[in-house]
Amino acid sequence: MAKIKTSKLSAGQRTVFLCHGTGCVSNEAFAIRKAFEKSIERLQLTDIKVDFTGCHGFCEQGPIVFVQPEGIFYAHVSLDDVEEIVYSHFRDNKPLERLMYKDPSSSEIVPYFKDINFYKKQRHIVLRNCGRINPERIEDYIATDGYQALQKVLFSMTPHQVIDEVKISGLRGRGGAGFPTATKWQFCHDAPSDKKYLICNADEGDPGAFMDRSMMEGDPHSVIEGMAIAAYATGATEGYIYIRAEYPLAVNRTKFAIKEAEERGFLGKNILGSDFSLKIHIKEGAGAFVCGEETALIASIEGRRGMPSSRPPFPTQSGLWGKPTNINNVKTLATVPLIILHGGKSYSQTGTEKNRGTSIFALTGKINCMGLVEVPMGTKLADIIFDIGGGIPNGKKLKAVQTGGPSGGCLPANMINLPVEYEAFANAGSIMGSGGMVVMDEDTCMVDVARFFISFTQSESCGKCVPCRLGTKQMLNILENICQGRGNITDIDLLQNLAQSIKVSSLCGLGQTAPNPVLTTLSYFRDEYEEHINDRRCRAAVCTGLVTYSIIAEKCPGCGLCIRECPVQAVTSSGKKKPVILDQSKCTKCGACFNICRLGAIAVK
Repeated sequence: MAKIKTSKLSAGQRTVFLCHGTGCVSNEAFAIRKAFEKSIERLQLTDIKVDFTGCHGFCEQGPIVFVQPEGIFYAHVSLDDVEEIVYSHFRDNKPLERLMYKDPSSSEIVPYFKDINFYKKQRHIVLRNCGRINPERIEDYIATDGYQALQKVLFSMTPHQVIDEVKISGLRGRGGAGFPTATKWQFCHDAPSDKKYLICNADEGDPGAFMDRSMMEGDPHSVIEGMAIAAYATGATEGYIYIRAEYPLAVNRTKFAIKEAEERGFLGKNILGSDFSLKIHIKEGAGAFVCGEETALIASIEGRRGMPSSRPPFPTQSGLWGKPTNINNVKTLATVPLIILHGGKSYSQTGTEKNRGTSIFALTGKINCMGLVEVPMGTKLADIIFDIGGGIPNGKKLKAVQTGGPSGGCLPANMINLPVEYEAFANAGSIMGSGGMVVMDEDTCMVDVARFFISFTQSESCGKCVPCRLGTKQMLNILENICQGRGNITDIDLLQNLAQSIKVSSLCGLGQTAPNPVLTTLSYFRDEYEEHINDRRCRAAVCTGLVTYSIIAEKCPGCGLCIRECPVQAVTSSGKKKPVILDQSKCTKCGACFNICRLGAIAVK
């Protein structure tokens, strides 16, 4: 454990920052903050201030309490811990070790935020303010050079100069496609029209992804400033932030930030006394995954059903209400102010030749340290999983990592030295996507993983084109049959052919990328498909149609825990202190008995 420098603790005013991102808020962060305020007031500790920030990124450790200026980091704080922290740390200058972060590999206590591997091995550019400022106070954003980039472009740069600076930076769209941002802006700028629009695509529908949500919750002004600069460069005078209604905290903070920006003159008519005007609206989406696709998103804003349309024309030519429209992702826009303020050349120093800057991932799954991760482009997957993520829990082995959300691919463990780059991922059969990264251990069934993701994309298909509507349904039926022990060896080739046909013939990106989980699992884990079909065996014991539970008599003391846990009364007693009986005809293979038994008396085959 690093030695705690107590000399710092009594020097000047200290601030207790509580993470108020969705993860921490769902674990009583609001109530914890109030408890801190009351306890500090009761003890009359006038040198202690209580404040809150957006998401810290290390969501798995929430609720998070961060004490400045000493930088002490408390994890998993509950209401019951507040009094002890206040009395021990703030009154007696004795930081509370039991709530400090423990490194998963060494089990050592790491008291300081700056020393935690999860943070110190990242490079925060887009997430520069998240977890560091109060997102509901514009003064905090201004204190970090906020809105200076906007002033710079309005009074010392032409739209062409802005686009050129973004071009020098090498910024590519962070919505997943990786299209050069400056090129898209130039297209919109050059399109003749009496009216142009700008849209921020914050419709984040990938399971397990929360990057855009956290940005809007933790640093909404960086996105708003980026929108204003993009609008100036392209000639747009009206903008929309398309954000799903399931993100109430992000919606409310973004609305409040827009109001603050308008009051300070950073939005509205004649911004900062210039000739440039911009009005930004919030459009709450209904949660359709397909609305992440640009043309479907436009249809939704216009009040129509969110369904994609054929391109060309592209939105930069004919988008919202038939007018030229520039659409960028949250992370893309949040990067723009830094590029303008410090120069495109400075930004381009991070990353690789074709992939400049950083990338953000929502690191989830079988990983010790889950949360938001921002790393320079070109970083190896191994560095993210083992250095930042802390490796695989419970001594298990890494089996695969899925990138790019439900439309991404599953990459095997022997590819973990793959760099985080658009082309590298595409060549491996996956995509960068909007930034989901799901880690899987040796207990994962890759056939079931493919089934899960195809189930998601099939249910989210808008149904407009036949390849996606019927093709994904057919793939799902085949995968379900394989998982239930009804597969045929010819199904493997049929899956392959279906997937390739859907990929090349679907109308939009949802259908074109939906087969990726199937294609990559067939490519890298074909032996598991063959085991499911030929041997009627699921090595991970996940597919219920291929699993049998039984009692190991010599290990069963007849304690009755499994009897009480079984939801269908398939387990019954054979007498006091005698092995229980499992009725296979009633067993639904839910695994409840296996999960509750601590003596290893349940066998799974």
